Amino acid sequence: MRALALVLCLAAAPALADGAALARAKAIVGGSCFLCHGTRGESATELYPRLAAQNSAYIAKQLANFKSGARKSATMQPMVAALTPADMDALGLYFSRQTSEPHPAEDARLAALGMAIYRLGGAATEVAACIGCHGERGHGSETLPRLAGQVAAYLAAQMRNFGARVRTNDNAVMHTIAAKMSAAEIRAVAEYLSGLE
Repeated sequence: MRALALVLCLAAAPALADGAALARAKAIVGGSCFLCHGTRGESATELYPRLAAQNSAYIAKQLANFKSGARKSATMQPMVAALTPADMDALGLYFSRQTSEPHPAEDARLAALGMAIYRLGGAATEVAACIGCHGERGHGSETLPRLAGQVAAYLAAQMRNFGARVRTNDNAVMHTIAAKMSAAEIRAVAEYLSGLE
């Protein structure tokens, strides 16, 4: 009987820890994050990324990078200054569990071109296919971001930042790929990804 009680306690421990982390994250979001990203990670403006359904470890890493200065942002650095690693993990968990609402692409023709580049690459500029790293549906992985449903203007800005090496905190492969992409290719891929679920 004691063994069964111990097993039940051990099984319940992660759920209790998650509950505490989610409660902490909700308090942090309600204190500051909601201003730009919304309470559930659904940004209301093209200036800020959607965080809903983003990969947990990826969010925590970006927050840590903002705090250390490895990723530059005059807006984000003061916001993360007081966050602990546990807070960052909690925020990653919280946003990863939010539902990403569908956001149909605004320009179907541009999105169709973007789909071809995402799946096959850009033959004219020798751009590698995005699908190889970010997956069939753009959901990424723990170390690579979910791009599906992201704000198109935000995605395009980040690709330009990678290409110009303004953003250097992440995968160096992105520098090479984004630097080869034309402005039209960047817009097309961003439009396609914005409409994925």
